[in-house]
Amino acid sequence: MKVKVLGKDGKETGREIDLNDEIFGIEPNDHSVYLSVKSFLAAQRQGTHKSKEKWEVSRTTKKAFRQKGTGGARRGSMKVSGVKGGARAFGPKPHLYVLKVNKKVKDLAKRSALTYKAKDGNLIIVEDFNLAAAKTKDFAAVVNGLNLKGTKSVFVLDGADKNTLLSARNLPTVSVSEAKSLNIFEIMNCKKLVLSETALKSLESNFSNN
Repeated sequence: MKVKVLGKDGKETGREIDLNDEIFGIEPNDHSVYLSVKSFLAAQRQGTHKSKEKWEVSRTTKKAFRQKGTGGARRGSMKVSGVKGGARAFGPKPHLYVLKVNKKVKDLAKRSALTYKAKDGNLIIVEDFNLAAAKTKDFAAVVNGLNLKGTKSVFVLDGADKNTLLSARNLPTVSVSEAKSLNIFEIMNCKKLVLSETALKSLESNFSNN
């Protein structure tokens, strides 16, 4: 598949680039994408939720009511879950949410996601660029030039400089990622995926080394 290379102003450069069919032209596997996204989201959870059990509640151990004659159930402790301020029955406990997914499945998922972006016309290739100063308006001009204003987009650069990263962080619909750390969630959670030429080569190199 051939894709036109655009400048950061959104104009065509007159050049085209061939996408690797082993990465951008496979038969997508939806289940691998589902597992990888689920695994990524699960890994973001801290799992530190905790409620107090009966032995952890600090309350008096004095018998609150007499055993008989109250018309209610027998109650020997104010720590039980049926009393306001008492423990919680079967409450949450700290645990990990890690969902293991094999490396080959993750690679297949990422290839599938990139294939979807390419086939749906949501993949944009731009010339390598860096910004001279850390100004949001400069990066906003790049976004507007590519006709991505208001569109949820991920710019994938290879070795992005500090000015570019700082310029992009105040734009609510845009994020910047390194080619080596691009994950499945970033690909699937955006409408447009913008790759610099160097980032594209880096991605292809990473897959070929796996």
